[in-house]
Amino acid sequence: MDLQNTFLHGELLEEVYMFPPPGYRRQGENLVRDDFITVVLLYVDDMIITGNDEKAIGDLKKFLNSCFKIKDLGPLKYFLGLEVARSKAGITICQRKYTLVILEEAGLLGVKPAKVPMEPDLVLTTKGSDALKDPSRYRRLIRKLIYLTITWPAIAYVVNTLSQFM
Repeated sequence: MDLQNTFLHGELLEEVYMFPPPGYRRQGENLVRDDFITVVLLYVDDMIITGNDEKAIGDLKKFLNSCFKIKDLGPLKYFLGLEVARSKAGITICQRKYTLVILEEAGLLGVKPAKVPMEPDLVLTTKGSDALKDPSRYRRLIRKLIYLTITWPAIAYVVNTLSQFM
C-alpha cells in the first residue's frame, strides 16, 4: 500500500504518542488476539499489511482509507529493494534487481563471477596504497552490500572485512 499524505514533508511541532488498541497487551506479552494476527510494516509512506485473517486485513484497509488517502498496490512484489515472488511452494525473496544496480554503480556489470567472494588467506591493509580520492563512494557501496546480505549471507564475511576500511 502507498500512503499519500502531505504531513510527510512537514515538521511536527507537537509530541506524538502511540498506544496499542484496546484489547492488545503491552510489549513483551502475547500480542495475538482471537486466534488471528495482523501485521503492519510501515516505512515512510510505503506499507505492507499481512496476516492470517483476510477480513481483518480488509477492515484495516477500509479504516486506513477513511483516515488517509491510500492506494492498494495489490499483492507484494517489491519492497525496499526486496523482490517477492509467490508460488505453490511458498514465498521467495531475492535482491536480483538491487544487485544489478550495485554492480552497475561499481562499474562491474560485465565482470566474470568468482567461485568464492574473497580469497581465504587475503590480508588487507591500509598501508602501501593511496587513499581513495572519494571515500564516500566506497562507504555507499559498503552500505549497499550490507543490505544485500539479507538475501545473500555468503558475502557477510567479506562485507564485514571491507567495512573495517571505511
